[in-house]
Amino acid sequence: MSSYEFPFNERIRTLLRLEDIFGKILLNVAAGHQHNHHSALISLLQMLDIIDRADLKMDLVQELDRQRLAMQNLRGNPVIAEAVLDGILKEIGASSTTLRSDNAKLGQHLRENEWLMSIKARAGILGGVCQFDLPSYHHWLNLDEVRRKADFDDWLARLTPMYNAVKTILHILRGSGLASNHHVKTGFFQQMLGGAKPAQMLRIELIDDSTCFPEVSANKYAINVRFFELDFVQKPKQCDHAIDFKMTLCNL
Repeated sequence: MSSYEFPFNERIRTLLRLEDIFGKILLNVAAGHQHNHHSALISLLQMLDIIDRADLKMDLVQELDRQRLAMQNLRGNPVIAEAVLDGILKEIGASSTTLRSDNAKLGQHLRENEWLMSIKARAGILGGVCQFDLPSYHHWLNLDEVRRKADFDDWLARLTPMYNAVKTILHILRGSGLASNHHVKTGFFQQMLGGAKPAQMLRIELIDDSTCFPEVSANKYAINVRFFELDFVQKPKQCDHAIDFKMTLCNL
């Protein structure tokens, strides 16, 4: 099934962006080709702007501590698998310990690398990292794959605990809600919201052969979902046929 996730606050948006960018970095690093490594490095430098918030590390640590307490309170619950619970608690503990052990700001070791910062400055210019703009970067890209991967290992080592923390928190968030089946006839769905604790993310799943994709708008009163069809030339148009989908409201 095709899955779409829509965060309802900036905090969850940041976590999803970090997960997406870091995953692409790892994929391109593993691919090995110099073009892949170029994409990985540009993504790494873009990620620096996202993690520039001074309180991001503290937010992650506090959320991990909160989830650890919540998970510990589930012990003895007959509907909870103790082995799964132990595994999640182990992940939380490892991520929290590693984050606390590094007193530096996230990404500070990269910001102190003048060569990387020179690439970052040029990367903001369209076509600004051509070989005549940055011959040193061109030289690095032509080094052997093993050397480039070793550099990435060094650059990513102190960011990996952040990535593990993000993955753990999002894993808990994604598993927090119950999926419900829905059917719409005209490409539009609305659900009123209630309760004292607002949702933090919405997940929508469509069958793989669906020709539609969802767009979501929400406030504290209601969720509005519109399904559109893409023709790759004109603007997307709202679907005018019946659609079946699953929806999950997630909350930490």
